[in-house]
Amino acid sequence: MSALLVPPRRPHDEGNRSLRLECVTAETYRAFLASRDGAALGAGFLQCPSWADVKEGWRAQLVGWGPDPQAGRLTGVALVLLRPLPGTRKYFAYLPEGPVADWADPDIDGWLGPLLEHLRGAGAFAVRIGPSPAYRRWDAALLKSLGGPDRRLGDVLASEVDPLGTAVADRLRARGWRRCGGDGSGDDGDAQPRHVFHVPLAGRSTEDLWSGLNQEWRRNVRRARKEGVEVVVGSAADLPEFYRLLRITEERDGFRLGRSLSYYERQYAALNAEEPGRMKLYLARHRGEVLAAHTMITVGHRVWYQTGASADHRREVRPSNALQWRMLLDAHALGADVYDMRGVPSTLDPGERAYGLLRWKLGTGGQVVETLGEWERALGGTANQTLHRAFQAYLNRR
Repeated sequence: MSALLVPPRRPHDEGNRSLRLECVTAETYRAFLASRDGAALGAGFLQCPSWADVKEGWRAQLVGWGPDPQAGRLTGVALVLLRPLPGTRKYFAYLPEGPVADWADPDIDGWLGPLLEHLRGAGAFAVRIGPSPAYRRWDAALLKSLGGPDRRLGDVLASEVDPLGTAVADRLRARGWRRCGGDGSGDDGDAQPRHVFHVPLAGRSTEDLWSGLNQEWRRNVRRARKEGVEVVVGSAADLPEFYRLLRITEERDGFRLGRSLSYYERQYAALNAEEPGRMKLYLARHRGEVLAAHTMITVGHRVWYQTGASADHRREVRPSNALQWRMLLDAHALGADVYDMRGVPSTLDPGERAYGLLRWKLGTGGQVVETLGEWERALGGTANQTLHRAFQAYLNRR
């Protein structure tokens, strides 16, 4: 992690509260995440200190705010990634799926104000954040029968609209924030997926999870078992095989993540150095050959299926279904509240290639969750606003 040191900011007075925001150590940051108050905020892996070691080309800060950050008296934290703008001493600040804060606090300025003041002092001309509240949810059972030409998630009345998400969106707009990609149902403009897929685990037995799978999924898991597919947890030594399968998957499914083998090796090393077992690599073998490999990340009571890869041959033995069922069971055994299968497309059109990924995840019986997405704003001043527009144009060209 390349650190950018900034002098501590003055206390920010808001009503009857006085909050300080300062750079904190990784140990203080992790201790807060592990505390009862920190765990309740549900930090994702992109806000763990170790993620700074995964991202190359960015400088990083760990900041915390509260009555006394240096003493560990915190109410929120954030991993801030800073991308230098060539030819200037200015930075674009990015808080992936952060900050880790109490978004239900109606006095959002009490903690957001000190954060923005700190970023301006660090030389940031603009900032992008990823608020954690959900916006809308659609149950799998609802979506299975509503696909059609040119249909998208936004065309379907949601099973649930989260009032907190709506309130947070309104508060951000009132303060000059702009939702990346606009307020439509697409994900354009977001660096992280706006639509994700969750399988709830809390309060469910393994029998409940099995009955939650649709008939096709249960049949495929049984088929894999009958064919002798073996699922094991691999190691760092298996990452090259995972990456080989990932390149095959990208070619077959028409997408490109743009990540190198060294990226996954760095990620595996950094996350597991922070907490052993935080990132695991699952392998599905058949007749001694690895046919599929998926990665899983655990933070607190949340588990993510991050990336999946599979071979082009022997797909009839259903290695990916076997992997996911094992990962679901392991997440449940860990006491996770939710199994997050990460991004899904917003299309409900069976004629679009991307729909196949959504259909596959719907088979687990969970929910599509629309997050609030990512939000940006320039950090004051005409010069910074001009830099922000130039930076956005640069990103659009990329």
